[in-house]
Amino acid sequence: MRSLTAGLALGVLGAIFASPAGAAEDISALLKRQTQALMDAITYGKPEVWRTLLDDKLIMVDEAGAVSDKKSAVDQVHPLPKGISGNITVTQWHVNIDGNVAVATFVDDEHENYHGQKLHAFYRNTATWIKRPDGWKLMSLQVLATRQDPPAVALPAKLTDEYVGHYSAAPDVSYDITKVSGKLMGAANGGKPVELKAELADVLFTPGQPRSRRIFTRDAAGHITGFLSRREERDIVFTRTK
Repeated sequence: MRSLTAGLALGVLGAIFASPAGAAEDISALLKRQTQALMDAITYGKPEVWRTLLDDKLIMVDEAGAVSDKKSAVDQVHPLPKGISGNITVTQWHVNIDGNVAVATFVDDEHENYHGQKLHAFYRNTATWIKRPDGWKLMSLQVLATRQDPPAVALPAKLTDEYVGHYSAAPDVSYDITKVSGKLMGAANGGKPVELKAELADVLFTPGQPRSRRIFTRDAAGHITGFLSRREERDIVFTRTK
């Protein structure tokens, strides 16, 4: 479970359940409020909020792929370590309600202060709520870290010139890198060129495609021999042909 998740600070359980059972509160607003309360409770170390709002049959999958039941989820709620603080806003809230079941999707917009360093991340969540006799309970939660482009760096022109060339992964799979007005451009199989930016030396990415990288390989003399097209930690090898 991430150190911070979405939330609107509610402080105490009484604030969460201020409306009596059966009150004519909009269900969507109620579930969003409870979601925010759950997530904010992690920031402030309030496991009692999670213990109250989680269904006994909870299945939770965090952004790292770890699976938790109710007990293990509650056990993870504790105050943030010294030097870490932050706030998160639930955005892009949408919920479909069918009888006593509701499925919500939303994005956690997280700002974190890590010992003076500012971090900003987004998480896409899918949550299933079920209405029990004592109120709506969270029955499942899946969290996905939303990818973002890495910061781009400026490389010396002499270095970027080295990337220009024709590369091939198979007889019918090619990639050309050119340079136009000082910018690196990449084109797959003779298609439309798109700009390439550098994450660091010998690592390029396409803006808007944060899942993938092109990692260049060199021989003992330092000459580029090709690149690894890496996506989800898996590589397709491209060899330089000219």
